[in-house]
Amino acid sequence: MAADEYILAFDYGEKRVGVAVAHTIARFPRPLITLANGTSLYDDIAKIIQDEHAKCLVVGLPRNMDGSLGPQAARCEAFGTALASLFDLPVEYVDETLSSVSAETFLGSLNGKSVGLDAVAAAVILERYLTETPGL
Repeated sequence: MAADEYILAFDYGEKRVGVAVAHTIARFPRPLITLANGTSLYDDIAKIIQDEHAKCLVVGLPRNMDGSLGPQAARCEAFGTALASLFDLPVEYVDETLSSVSAETFLGSLNGKSVGLDAVAAAVILERYLTETPGL
């Protein structure tokens, strides 16, 4: 990846989709926004991809505590497939198990500054991706 490229991560849910971003060199994920999962979702994502110069997309993939994939994982994979098809960008998946718990802990440290749990969960997902993919 080139020096001016960014990665977007998504915490996909039936009602909301959290979005986080990180520069491929600085590798510091930050919560960006929480989007409503509705008719304008992909238009909203298209704008974010353009604004953030995204070159890679990461989708959190929820696993059951035994490591198996459940119904929500299938919805996340379908979301990732749609992203890849619509935006012609690579889509990676990362285990998001307990990302919301980590996000709640992070939010508690912000002393009342709300950036949205879903966006923070997306940042946790992105941090895991960056940790697991050292040679981007």
